[in-house]
Amino acid sequence: LALPGIKVPALCDIDPEAIGKAKAILKEAEQPEPEAYTENETIYQKLLEREDLDAVLIATPWNWHTPMAVDTMKAGKYAGVEVPAALSVEECWQLVDTHEATGVPCMMLENWSFRRDNLAVLNMVRRGLFGEVVHCHCAHSHDCVDHWFFDREGNMRWGADFLIKYNRDQYPTHSQGPVLSWLDINRGDAYATLTSVATASKGINDSFVRRFGPDHPNAKRKYKQGDIVTSFVRTQMGKTIVINYDMQLPRPYDNRWMLQGTRGVYNEQRNSLYLVDRSPEYHEWESFEPYQREFEHPWWKAILEESEKFGHGGTDYLELKMFIQAVREKTQTPIDVYDSATMSSVVGLSGESIAKGSMPVECPDFTRGKWKTRKPAFAVT
Repeated sequence: LALPGIKVPALCDIDPEAIGKAKAILKEAEQPEPEAYTENETIYQKLLEREDLDAVLIATPWNWHTPMAVDTMKAGKYAGVEVPAALSVEECWQLVDTHEATGVPCMMLENWSFRRDNLAVLNMVRRGLFGEVVHCHCAHSHDCVDHWFFDREGNMRWGADFLIKYNRDQYPTHSQGPVLSWLDINRGDAYATLTSVATASKGINDSFVRRFGPDHPNAKRKYKQGDIVTSFVRTQMGKTIVINYDMQLPRPYDNRWMLQGTRGVYNEQRNSLYLVDRSPEYHEWESFEPYQREFEHPWWKAILEESEKFGHGGTDYLELKMFIQAVREKTQTPIDVYDSATMSSVVGLSGESIAKGSMPVECPDFTRGKWKTRKPAFAVT
């Protein structure tokens, strides 16, 4: 709503309370009251018939992301879909096939691709400061047991059902977001194989025992989801990526990004780096801060003064700003359907590998071979 010229003529949610909160936000922003669609889970299809919509933002439980995005593209409207965009390889192909059949863009709203530090690192990668990047580590380490999967009173929320039914990396895109552009995935390289291993499931039960006692129903429940899932990706060009899922154990938030190249290394946890022939001390870390300023991405230079008043320090604002710009200019979105599918495919592929005793599984090529000739596009200015 902070972006000029944005209108929200319609909302869709089966939760009346959510509709009420959204309407209040729009009223405060002096927007006309939107029409609300609330009757049932498929009423969104009626919303898609409207002729006054250019784009639809999809922020629902995970299992609705793909069907809603597919229907949005078929209705001729840009689809901005929350993460992950799909829960299986089959759903990923549905997104790709629909985009190719309709020509309508679909962007997974992976905000960490737009983080200020990650875009500065991308600038450095493209200028060759790290040499050739050969390995990345990334993670989504975020204890979500007591506020996302379950509420503070211990009641199950919609996400808990996935922990009961599946053992996989449930939420792999925040980790991968910046890594895709650092390694030119789908634009000069592509995922080849993935291998995943999972720990036993201990954290959820222990959390309930600690907070509510051993007799609480959720303390006794069996959860398929392992506490930690570690996935290893090998790319077609011989690069490697480690992806960690870590959402069920008590810990502070962390993404643990690390980039290793032939001429240097970046470590997000340390907020430090080391560059051959540039760092002042041999094999000693130095602060990333001066490099952040020197290699600030133009997108961030343009919004620095206003960024802090928005979510995640301006990252969400930048993400939606660039999405809306693509809608207005009728151009491709900064994250395209192929990148959306690649990041999301780790959900299904990790589950398949774990089910096969952590055997490697082949990663689909959603570009159908075009990765060999496609040029880098994300954040190119």
